Amino acid sequence: MTYERPTAGLRLSELEELELSIEKLVAGGDGLGRFEGIPIFVPRSAPGDRVRVRLFERKPDYGRAEILELLTPGPGRRQAPCPYFDRCGGCDLQHLEEAVQLRHKSAALLETVRRISGVAVPEPSAVVAGQAWGYRLRTQLHTRAVHGGYEVGYFARRSRDLVGVATCAVLVPQLEGELATLARRLPERAPSRIDLASGDGALVSYSPLVEGLPHGELRRRIGSFEYRFDARCFFQGHAGLLEQLVEVVVGSATGETAADLYGGVGLFALPLARRYSRVLMVEGDRIATRFARKNARANFPDLPEDLSGERGLEIVGQAVETWVGGGLAENLDRIVVDPPRDGLSAAVRRLLVSRPPRRLTYVSCHPAALGRDLRELSEVMAIESLVLLDLFPQTGHMEAVLQLTRR
Repeated sequence: MTYERPTAGLRLSELEELELSIEKLVAGGDGLGRFEGIPIFVPRSAPGDRVRVRLFERKPDYGRAEILELLTPGPGRRQAPCPYFDRCGGCDLQHLEEAVQLRHKSAALLETVRRISGVAVPEPSAVVAGQAWGYRLRTQLHTRAVHGGYEVGYFARRSRDLVGVATCAVLVPQLEGELATLARRLPERAPSRIDLASGDGALVSYSPLVEGLPHGELRRRIGSFEYRFDARCFFQGHAGLLEQLVEVVVGSATGETAADLYGGVGLFALPLARRYSRVLMVEGDRIATRFARKNARANFPDLPEDLSGERGLEIVGQAVETWVGGGLAENLDRIVVDPPRDGLSAAVRRLLVSRPPRRLTYVSCHPAALGRDLRELSEVMAIESLVLLDLFPQTGHMEAVLQLTRR
């Protein structure tokens, strides 16, 4: 009688604890170790770590685990500066020195995009980093009623449990100052979620409207443009890298026609309008669209009142997925896309493949979505360059700016 050796997956299902060597970081910031070839993802680990872990998720082809004991630290590991790091889900990589974070995040992003797209994506021509602390212009806080008052903070990692915080060192000083006193300023009936943003100077904006908290319009100058926005709409979050991000995305190319899809408040559309004779911006969020129009009029006072016409900048207040194909001309000189985290919809991918511009700039914070979209876009477009920007220090995320040209 012969007996088959149990598969690694079956043996994994019977284990509670094991020891692992962490090989690398993956996109998102988890460390990767292996049990008999099966990948085990371990949050808050570091390449080179030897760790004893407890499994909290088991699948036939992978597992997830938490560190019980650090047996041998990997190079570049440090004590996290933040007292909330062990519990708070806001940051992933404070236990790594910044140079180590940057190196491993860049490698993880590139590996993910190459693997999913099947495209030989080149090494980045630049990896841009700015200040690693006190940089964040926006944050989303959560509240919980406690002892007749409120606790304010962030959710724990992979949980809806609230971790109350009185400080957050990645926030710009204006926002960290607000956080320090926010809990005691909340009214008797406070919202469960509060969005908070900072502009130039000391101005801050809250959303939703809460009695006693500022909620007005913010302004921020980036290069030669001034942008207006508030806490209700998306605005890129790294105070020190906004100008460089715009420069990398817009570049020095010029032409007749360009489109900016998912244009937000006009961060890229306004500088594009200096380089292209006719620019179309499409944005589905009503509040962002309103600010984009206000920004266009403030920065280009000679534009037509309705922001339409043969020359200049036209802003369409419609979801890109709804608008698709409704006004996109063939043979555009340039298209910029900065989609939400999930990337381009199938309809938008089909549109770009059927009507490829001469140049496409894809801005992404999600390498898996970028890889999926690139797999289709590469049928008609070739990669010219890749630049990575660390807009999210202390987390596992980076921004990728991919420049493509029509084949």
